[in-house]
Amino acid sequence: MTDDTHLTNPRNPLAGRVAVVTGASRGIGRAAALALAAAGAHIVAVARTQGALEELDDAIRAAGSSATLVPLDLTDYDAIDRLGAGLHERWKRLDIVVGNAGILGNLTPLGHVTPKTWTQVMDINVTANWRLIRSLDPLLRMSDAGRAIFVTSGAAQKCKAYWGPYSVSKAALDALVRTYAAETETTSVRAMLLNPGPLRTDMRRAAMPGEDPETLKTPEDLAPHIVRMACPDWNQTGKIYDFPNDRVLTPRMAD
Repeated sequence: MTDDTHLTNPRNPLAGRVAVVTGASRGIGRAAALALAAAGAHIVAVARTQGALEELDDAIRAAGSSATLVPLDLTDYDAIDRLGAGLHERWKRLDIVVGNAGILGNLTPLGHVTPKTWTQVMDINVTANWRLIRSLDPLLRMSDAGRAIFVTSGAAQKCKAYWGPYSVSKAALDALVRTYAAETETTSVRAMLLNPGPLRTDMRRAAMPGEDPETLKTPEDLAPHIVRMACPDWNQTGKIYDFPNDRVLTPRMAD
């Protein structure tokens, strides 16, 4: 019997592939999970809320695909290690990871940020993604085309007043993923950053309460581009896909 799990089907380009999506219960994560599932992937959906994960599972099954639900707080780093061990036991590999989960923190002057808020933002936006890479890297290398996609933000470069913890955390995430891309450059793994820009999400609503959400694109508009980067024929790595301008950017590097 031949193993056809990695053969590309134009209608289901991710058929037979396994994808981990964090923050999968809503917003960008939910849209990504549904789009990846529609493209044929089995979704390992990670989020804190069991009920929302079950609703996602219903939607994925209704679309004819399948999911494994993982209720998990990403600050439970031992649980991230157990996730990697479970994936290895079941599939012996991982084809796709979408590191989407993130928090905004408070918009306030740096001097007013509490240590608790600073730690929470760094724990979720930076350390949890490092722990994901640490746990899942061996599995991505076992895939014929491992794809790692992490959601960043223009805030990493703009450094606007009052956005300190979030901006700092996304800048650190950018460095983390670019380092991982450099370390896997000669392998079959490709690691990308994704800047979604302003989207109609709960986080955006919290940051910009006076904004008309109907003027914004939706996570569903973004999702097909996540699928594109998750496909085996995506070859770029260590770069940023900028959704507002629909182009891949090479981060500026100083000597």
